[in-house]
Amino acid sequence: MKLADRTDYAFRVLMYLAVNGGRLATAREIAARYGISHSHLTRVVWALGRAGFVETVRGKGGGLRLARPAEAVGVGEVVRLMERGIPLAECFPGSGGGCRIETCCALKGILAEAEAAFFSVLDRYSVDDLVHGNGELRAFLLSGPPSDARPQG
Repeated sequence: MKLADRTDYAFRVLMYLAVNGGRLATAREIAARYGISHSHLTRVVWALGRAGFVETVRGKGGGLRLARPAEAVGVGEVVRLMERGIPLAECFPGSGGGCRIETCCALKGILAEAEAAFFSVLDRYSVDDLVHGNGELRAFLLSGPPSDARPQG
């Protein structure tokens, strides 16, 4: 199973904001730090804001910050939000169907069980677990402006 880029970007945003401890950050700043597309990141930030993970402050000096403490942002919750609408297989809801053996195939049940186990593990962790005690990540995210990274897009 491969997570979509937008899910990866969502975690990058949330970890960046968690490490910055309430300081307002901009999507452009985050994109530059990671060397990723600002336009793609903006769409991810919009989704995170709409879901209540990120608070946006408009105007001069505005930016982004976590809308709730990092320990209250579940990893499974974020993956469910960002991966919504991406079915695991053709026989799953939202796939558009088309599998000729859907009614008699045992694979769907096995994949559903595997997906439940996957989320069971993710649900045990929060964004705080991703950043707490991770000095190397903290050093990378809080260091000066990136010297070689220009955001794409």
